[in-house]
Amino acid sequence: MVRITVAAFFAFAAIAVAITPNNAGAKNVGAGDGSQFITGGCVANADCGSGCCADASGVGVCSAEAAQFQNGKNGCNFVDPNADATIAAAQAQVAKQGFKRVIRNSE
Repeated sequence: MVRITVAAFFAFAAIAVAITPNNAGAKNVGAGDGSQFITGGCVANADCGSGCCADASGVGVCSAEAAQFQNGKNGCNFVDPNADATIAAAQAQVAKQGFKRVIRNSE
């Protein structure tokens, strides 16, 4: 019979669960006004209400500072090198969801 330790089980579970941005916050990606919630996508710290855009293997995810290294995240201060493409993909997601993005006077 195969035995698996609790630590090994959680190690495999952590690998299987990849952190990805929550699509519900797509309208806030790239806004730069701190309107994005934790677990929402981001292209820089300015997007996040928490002030922390964490690097989740090349994808920005708003995170609490205390959780910036949890679940495979590589810390705050992520700046998306492909921000324009990420924002365009987020806007396409917003259109698919049927939400309208609020255009601010500064845009």
